[in-house]
Amino acid sequence: MKKHIPLALRIIVAVILIQTLRFKFSAHPDSVYIFTQVGLEPYGRIGIGVLELIAGILLLIPKTVWSGAVLTIGIIGGAIMMHLTQLGIEVNNDGGVLFITAVITFLLALILLFIYRKTIPFIGKKLNF
Repeated sequence: MKKHIPLALRIIVAVILIQTLRFKFSAHPDSVYIFTQVGLEPYGRIGIGVLELIAGILLLIPKTVWSGAVLTIGIIGGAIMMHLTQLGIEVNNDGGVLFITAVITFLLALILLFIYRKTIPFIGKKLNF
């Protein structure tokens, strides 16, 4: 059972990251609106989409889970900051779903990084907590 929980968390985070790509790469109006509001349209939308795709793939490869988690924390941390500083919790009357999803994804990535901390090259073996 303990072995299945980390795998399930990896899949959940990867699916969240990858399923949002259709909005970013297809220039969905909501995605364009969000990135226009923060001054990153279109290059930021596409660039962040590529980074999310990379993070999702890294999370699914056992040896690179730690790097996928770090990348996810960075990307989603930025999204959370944009919500708190420029966009607001609710965007286009979504009831805060995007923000809540970002917070959940961020927390799950933190948990994954903690679980896989010992696999981080050079410093992982020293993290004995």
